[in-house]
Amino acid sequence: MKQLGISIYPFHATLEENKNYIELAAKYGYKRVFTCLLSVDGDKEVILKEFKDTIEHANNFGMEVMVDVAPSIFSKLNISYEDLSFFKEIGATGVRLDLGFSGNEESIMTFNEYGLLVEINMSQDTNYVNTIMDFMPNKEKLVGCHNFYPHRYTGLSREHFRSCNKRFKGFALTTAAFVTSQTGTFGPWPVNDGLCTLEEHRDLSIEVQGRELFNEGIDVVIISNCFPTEEELKRLADVNKEMLELECEVYDGVGSVEKDIIEKELHYQRGDVGEYVVRSTQSRVKYKGTHFELFNPVDIKKGDVLIESSLYGQYAGELHIARKDMKNSGKTSVVGKIDPNYMGLLDSIKPWQKFKIKIKK
Repeated sequence: MKQLGISIYPFHATLEENKNYIELAAKYGYKRVFTCLLSVDGDKEVILKEFKDTIEHANNFGMEVMVDVAPSIFSKLNISYEDLSFFKEIGATGVRLDLGFSGNEESIMTFNEYGLLVEINMSQDTNYVNTIMDFMPNKEKLVGCHNFYPHRYTGLSREHFRSCNKRFKGFALTTAAFVTSQTGTFGPWPVNDGLCTLEEHRDLSIEVQGRELFNEGIDVVIISNCFPTEEELKRLADVNKEMLELECEVYDGVGSVEKDIIEKELHYQRGDVGEYVVRSTQSRVKYKGTHFELFNPVDIKKGDVLIESSLYGQYAGELHIARKDMKNSGKTSVVGKIDPNYMGLLDSIKPWQKFKIKIKK
């Protein structure tokens, strides 16, 4: 099941602030907490108490907590990969390895006596996960999570991101990635140009980022920086996790039937995909015999929402979304336009993929 998560950074905010954030996120159905030991220095017992109090609060609100570590942290805190009792003590659900071991150690960790998850870094696109698989891990306890990138222009490209995902999905592993709040002011490190996984997400609204990650097959979408507004939490929580939803503007004067086709129909891209349009054809079957008056037959731009007029014969009532600029035949009604923030989603719609369109009010 797809989930949403938040990030908590003890020692970067007060315990009370973190607890309040956990409660607010839980109110909107967030189920995962990412937290980080990499940027924490100090006495082991002090660290243990602060993390334990925070994690216990998250657990009380039904949230799972993944703790980000590296081999150097194991040494610093005198923890062995063969004994994960430290993480059990603080109430963690699992351990995220920012930097891993050789593969065998990770495999051994998945058989820990506490049932803790072992989460590995997804963002390198190397044979690391393949090596772990060679050592026969408990796959039920092995999951993946991408990095986030505080420095502008260092986030992952779409192509690399997809390659990483394909590698992990090939082993049927649960995956996670990060979105950035546009109001959050800090993460675990001093640099904070936004903490996204995909570079192209850095300046996008949080719900657009979330929709894109779910559409790319990511299972858990986590807000990386603190603290988002309640409105941002709600907007991300309202995202349809199971099916792609686009938003569009509809032009004044468009008829009620055309609006129903846009917003009330379940659309899907035909299997015989062309390069010029996303083509949803069932509306022409449902509304066969309806007269579709020609409306706004201007030349077509990428992102335009199109409904074929009755001048197009058997194609009347068919809905298209333009993937390229093109000349209008004079028979096509240009009834609206996809929100520019959703162009990345438009380009990623696959053959037979189901989607909905929401009309912006």
